[in-house]
Amino acid sequence: MDAEKLAALRARYEASGGAETEDPLFRRIIESQFQGDRRTWPFAGLATFCGAPFQADALTDPPEIGLVGVPMDLGVTNRAGARLGPRAIRGVERIGPYEPALHMAPLTEARVADIGDVPMASRFSLETCHTDIESHFKALRAAGIRTVAAGGDHSISLPILKALGAGRPLGMVHIDAHADTGGAYEGTRFHHGGPFREAVLEGVLDPARTIQIGIRGGAGYLWEFSTASGMTLIQMHEFAEMGLPAVLELARKVATGPIYVSFDVDAVDPGFAPGTGTPEVGGLTPLQVQQLLRGLAGLDVVGGDVVEVAPQYDASTATAQIGAQAMFQILCLLVRAPSFRG
Repeated sequence: MDAEKLAALRARYEASGGAETEDPLFRRIIESQFQGDRRTWPFAGLATFCGAPFQADALTDPPEIGLVGVPMDLGVTNRAGARLGPRAIRGVERIGPYEPALHMAPLTEARVADIGDVPMASRFSLETCHTDIESHFKALRAAGIRTVAAGGDHSISLPILKALGAGRPLGMVHIDAHADTGGAYEGTRFHHGGPFREAVLEGVLDPARTIQIGIRGGAGYLWEFSTASGMTLIQMHEFAEMGLPAVLELARKVATGPIYVSFDVDAVDPGFAPGTGTPEVGGLTPLQVQQLLRGLAGLDVVGGDVVEVAPQYDASTATAQIGAQAMFQILCLLVRAPSFRG
C-alpha cells in the first residue's frame, strides 16, 4: 500500500459521509436521495411507481411525464389477476434512481410524477373501462403529459393507442410472448389477445413501423394479421438465432418516427416471472429485457406500458420486480426521446 496514497484517501474520505462525489449526475442523485447524512428510506412512506412523487392533480399542474396505473383485467383469456399489477409494481422498492448503462437518472432530468390510476366507472364492463381509459389518456395528452402505464391486461393498450395515436399513427416496439393481433371471438374483439389488430384498423398504429419481439408458444396460428399487415415479427427461436445485436439493429430500422413501447411481462420466461396470466416457457431473461429496452435509447419513444403482472401467482415478487424495472427503463427512453422538450 502506497503510504502517500493512503494518506490522501484518509484526508478525503475518513471524515466524510456517504454522499460525496465529483460526478455532476451523481451529485444530482445524491441531492434527491439524501438529507444531510440521512438517506430516504425505501421501505417508508407512500409506495409509488419508480419512487416518483405522487401527484393527484396532474391536469392542474402537469408533470412532463406521468406514471399511470390501469388496474383492469376484464380482457383476459386465461388466469385473471393483472388488475392487481399496478399495486404490486408500486410496492417494489429501490427501482432507480440511477440507470448505469445509459448513465442517467430520469427523475432528476425531467418532472416525473405518479399520477394515480385511471378512474373507471365499472369494474364489470370491459367496454366501459376501455372508454374511460381512452378518455383519460386523451386528457393527459392534451395537457402535454407523456405517459408510461402499468396494467392491467394487454387490452388496455388499445384505448391508450387510440388516445396517443389519434391524428398521427404511432410505430411500436412490442415485447411479448404473444403477438396480440387475434380477431373477435366469443362475442368480443376487445380481449387481450387482439389490441394491436384493432389499433391498426383504427388507424392509430402503423404496422410498417411496428416490430414484435419474443413471440412464441402454441397460438401462432392466431397471429396472421401481424405479417399480413406488414409488422415485423421476431419469434423467440429467431431471436435466439439472430442474437440481441441483430434484433436491436432491425428494431431501430423498423421503429422510426414517434413510437410506443409495450412490454408484456409474459415475454420473460416463467422460470423468472411466473406471476402472469398466460405464461409461455422458453422466453427472455430479465437481463435480455433490460438490454432490449436500453438498446432503444434515442428512438422517439412518446409513450409506453407494462402489462400482465398478476402478483398472486408469484409469492417471490420477482414478476413485479421485473415489471417495475421495465417501467423504469421505458421512463428512461421517454426522457431520451428526441422530441422530448424538442
